[in-house]
Amino acid sequence: MSENLPAPGLLARARLLAAPTVGASVVRGLERITGRPVEQGFSGTPPEEPFICVGATLPDALRDGPLVWFHSVNAGTDALLSAGPWPSGALLTRTVGRMGERIAQYVLAWVLADCQSVPEFAAQHERAEWRRIPSELASGQTAVIYGTGRIGSAVAGLLRACGIRTVGVGRAARTASAGFDRVVGADDDAQSLASARWVVSTLPLTPATDGFFGTDRFAGMGGATFINVGRGATVDMPALEAALHTGAVGRAVLDVLPEEPAEPGDRCWQLPRTVITSHSAGITADEDIVVDFAACWEAMAEGRVPDMAVDVGRGY
Repeated sequence: MSENLPAPGLLARARLLAAPTVGASVVRGLERITGRPVEQGFSGTPPEEPFICVGATLPDALRDGPLVWFHSVNAGTDALLSAGPWPSGALLTRTVGRMGERIAQYVLAWVLADCQSVPEFAAQHERAEWRRIPSELASGQTAVIYGTGRIGSAVAGLLRACGIRTVGVGRAARTASAGFDRVVGADDDAQSLASARWVVSTLPLTPATDGFFGTDRFAGMGGATFINVGRGATVDMPALEAALHTGAVGRAVLDVLPEEPAEPGDRCWQLPRTVITSHSAGITADEDIVVDFAACWEAMAEGRVPDMAVDVGRGY
């Protein structure tokens, strides 16, 4: 990845482009950080001079130009990388901001809702029914979290603070990682799945994770609640539906879907014991974009690869 690090002199003279959808507060922040004007939009032909671009997508015309650095306003970069070959030598960074904190709170909210039988009480309210339902303690139970990066670690840290045992699933086993009691490899997750009360996915979408949660993994969950805050296409939806019907998955909370937005007639709305939350768990704020862009700019000025840099070969 370091070979894509722009030379400080190149950054100093690069033009700064931003997508038309980038908000005014972000534009002001970019201008303050770089000390140069932001050019919003483009004519359809790539600039001849080196340029930096900030946005959600990289237009095809700009892929053919002397792109130095693209900063994505989103955390996920799968759509950017799947749109075509990434420009040779161009650095790609992403916005994470406080997304980990937001997503961790989202996951904790649904974990506690599970323990307090919130969906069942809401259904009883609709029926004007009075019936006691025992609560459940979160402390002492196990959450298996797929993805041990910034977001997965933030989720694990918050759940662990509530006394929940956290097992991370990453590319390789490790004795410890931030927020996790332990980390296992993706090929050795069966035992952890069997003991899980909650299974949380924070996985990015890559060729290796496409359809990752399928029949076998769902069958091994033993009635756990499945929460997906990663990418929708990591889930085989027919397999999830079957697992919900058999009880292998006790409940599902899906913030993401393979195809978004879901149309009113989509089968996902009919899944039993499932809540869909319209990709809202970690909405990026303008402040997040500015803060992360500034951190990347500072790192490169010091000759360091930014923490938010994306390995375009791996896809995250």
